[in-house]
This record gives sequence, C-alpha cells and structure tokens, in this order.
Amino acid sequence: MARKAAALAPATAARKRKGGWASLPSDLTLLVAWRVLGADVVDYIAFRGACSGWRACTPSPRDPTLRNYWLRPRRWVALCGGDAVRPDDAGEITFLHTRTARCLRGRRLHRRLLVLLHKRDTTVRVLHPFTRAAVDLPPPVYHEVVRNRNSLLDMRAAVCAASATSIAVVVWFPWTPGVLCAVPFRHGWEVIHKEMKLGNTLPFQGRLYGFVRFSRQVVQVYPPNPPAGPLVAHVPDEFGNPFMWHCQYYLVEYGTHMLLVVRHGNVKREGTEPWQRSAFAMFRVDISDRWRLLPVTNLGDQALFLREDRCLSVSAKDLPSISSNSVYFSAPPPDNVIWHSLNDKSFERPTMFCKVHNLKERIRPSVRPFTIADHLLTYCSHREW
Repeated sequence: MARKAAALAPATAARKRKGGWASLPSDLTLLVAWRVLGADVVDYIAFRGACSGWRACTPSPRDPTLRNYWLRPRRWVALCGGDAVRPDDAGEITFLHTRTARCLRGRRLHRRLLVLLHKRDTTVRVLHPFTRAAVDLPPPVYHEVVRNRNSLLDMRAAVCAASATSIAVVVWFPWTPGVLCAVPFRHGWEVIHKEMKLGNTLPFQGRLYGFVRFSRQVVQVYPPNPPAGPLVAHVPDEFGNPFMWHCQYYLVEYGTHMLLVVRHGNVKREGTEPWQRSAFAMFRVDISDRWRLLPVTNLGDQALFLREDRCLSVSAKDLPSISSNSVYFSAPPPDNVIWHSLNDKSFERPTMFCKVHNLKERIRPSVRPFTIADHLLTYCSHREW
C-alpha cells in the first residue's frame, strides 16, 4: 500500500497543478473578469494582487492608452484634506467610492482619470490613480489662446473619446474665450472653439457638453462640428435670467441619463437669506429623441451636489448621512453648504463655514469632523483645493 501511495503522489500533485483558474475555459475566465470589472477596477486589481492563479490567466488592468472605460476608476472622488494643504504638498490623496463609501489613500500622488498640470513646464499628464498608467501631452501655455500664464490656475479639463483606441483631452478657461483639444501622439493643441466661453460642463458617454456662459444654450463641445450643429438643448425662457447671479444652470450625470438642473429665484418664497428664495427645476435630457427636455419632479433615493466646476449624483442608500430626493449647493460664506429638500421645499444649513486660509497662509486649523456633504461639495469646486 505504501508503494502504491507513493506512486500516486506525483499524479495527485499534477492534478493540483492543473487545477485552479488556469483549468477553466477562457470564455468562463473572461466572464468572471467582466463581473469583477463591472463593480470597479479596484476590485479587479485587488483580486489579481491576492491570487497568483487569477493574475496568471487574466490581462493586466494597466491600459497604456487609458481608453478602455471598464479599466477606468468609476464613482471615485478625491477628498480635500481640509487644512489648505494641496495634494502635491501633502504627498498623498484620499479617494472615496460614492457607491460603497470605501476609502483608498494614494501616496506620492500629485492630485478618477486625473488631468495634471506641471507647475514649472506646464506639461499635461492624464493619470490613472490606481494603475499609474499615464499619457503625456505638450504644454498648452505656449498656445496663442492662453495669453496669460496665470489663467492656467483656472483651467478646466475633461477626458473624452477621440477614437476606439485613443483619448482626447479638452481644456478651457472660464473667463477666457477658447477651447483647446489635444490627442496623444498628435502634434500640439488644436483650437476647436475660438470664441466659446463655457460655464458648467459634463463629460458624458465619451463626449463633452456644456452651457455657453451667460446664455441658456447647451452645446456639444467635443467632438466639434456635429452634423446637426453644436446646439443640443435650450433652457426654457421662464426659468430665470442667465445674467443674474441667482440663476445658475447645471448638467449632471444621473444614472445613465443626463440631467439639466436650473436654480432660479422664486419671488413667492420668503426668507432672510438669498438662497432661501431659490427654486429648482429639473429635466432629463432625452438624447435619443431630438434632445427633448422631460420634467423631473422626484429624484427617488438620489441627491445632487451642484457647483459650477462639476456636479455629482449619489444614492442616499449608499451614503446614509446624505438625504434622498434633495439638492446640496453652495452659497457665499458663511453659508457654504446648503441642503434643499425636494419633498417639502425646505432649506437647511447642515454645516457652518470656517475660514482656514487667507489666500496667503493657513490662519487656523480646520473644524472636524467633516461631513460627507462637505467633502462631496468641495470636490465639485477645484478652487477650494
């Protein structure tokens, strides 16, 4: 029996070596990979790091072109430290997943795809914060549109789809006319809109949409020159005057839809503060039917965070401290964060403003702990970084 057991031992070891992930049909392995990626690329990376068998039979998540949507960070937002310390000075940055409330801290990270601007030579880098894959682009500062180097401090940027295998980086400057675009491995930056001034914008399904500043027009910014023209939607005239400070327009990615939100004045409302006399109108933009605006009166379990830089839609089921069917927006200090319930039309200040920096130096420590609402609304305004 001992001799027989010894003879069977190598065969048993061989069967073990042939088992595991490598023994599965490739299409089944691919199906599992897609299921893991469907949640988030970080789960895919962690699975590869923890399981050598899985790592050996699945492709790397490091996409050098950054074009694959499924390999990008999704639903991750960067959190400001709150003490007026910029991420490149702190040497690290914390990311929050708005679906799971999971936090990850990246070290030696200057700043979802991230568009970085080098302080000295103004070169542009698009960086994946979790795989460290990067695409470099030439500096836009020497372009004729960027006449003032200081305007780079206000530069906005979005990553769009240039083709099936390449990204495009679109940049603009809120108070300077002109929109620039660069594609990796092509020469320099191209002016795609010379006289356009943009307000709130939204990267959506590989394209970039935005409001023309001081107008009711929603335009397709990238790709430029669409066959039907750049104008895709128009805010109804009855909702405020775009030249008034209390009238603001926003675009939000709402699930698989684009949501147009109007904040406007309401003379019928009473209140001692200007924001107490605000009202909101919301429309789902039907991109499949001539860009019709379909009124929305209830957000369900969702909450919107609205700032001019960018906007967010998150689920109160995933983040219990956030109120459902509500809007969070900003007002001038000391009323920095305002919460508005769409159920009873009430307003509330969930937090109080505390100035920690006078634009030259830190003058006092921050008041902690910060709320999730603080963090998400700060993320929507890059100037607060």
